[in-house]
Amino acid sequence: MRKTVQFAGFVMILQGVSGAIDHLAVQPFFGIVLNLFNRVVVPRVSLLSEYPLFANLTLAFLGVIVVIAAEPPKRS
Repeated sequence: MRKTVQFAGFVMILQGVSGAIDHLAVQPFFGIVLNLFNRVVVPRVSLLSEYPLFANLTLAFLGVIVVIAAEPPKRS
């Protein structure tokens, strides 16, 4: 379960960074996969469509938080 959550967080990071790159310049690699959030979700939500770069960077940031939160606690 932990690895699944970490993988989901990693995918969120990739999609957020890729969407930010796609917003600033054209993303040539795996556009349909990595820009799913940027090309499907962002245009359909009015708040996100007003700030697409912020939405993509927020997705990447939330992905980092998910990956960190999925780490097991360190025992001392």
